[in-house]
Amino acid sequence: MPKDIVARGLAGEVPDLVAWNADGLAVVVTQQHDTGEILMVAWADRAALAATLSTCWATYFSRSRKRQWVKGEESGNRQRVVEVRLDCDGDCILYRVDSPGPACHQNRRSCFSQRVDADGSVHCDRPVVE
Repeated sequence: MPKDIVARGLAGEVPDLVAWNADGLAVVVTQQHDTGEILMVAWADRAALAATLSTCWATYFSRSRKRQWVKGEESGNRQRVVEVRLDCDGDCILYRVDSPGPACHQNRRSCFSQRVDADGSVHCDRPVVE
């Protein structure tokens, strides 16, 4: 059973509470703060989390680019971070954001645009944002 985190309310304690994987990364779920809509899932390393906390702009670690990136640095669809939360055992980070534009690289509001029906068929039900 995973070990639950024990938050003490001390400044700077968050990197020690996150259960970083062997590559020094943790999963980040990104959620629209006012609707609860899940927008995307990405990764963060310690530096990306620190940048997110200090700038209030969603910052991630790209495994393909092997570097930190700020959401929207190329597309302009930036995500202002309203709140950061950890799950109970520290292996997942939640960024609650204000994301006025598309979050998906396919120019869709959410990366979760592929609905899977009970018969196993998959349907794209989220339009491209114009």
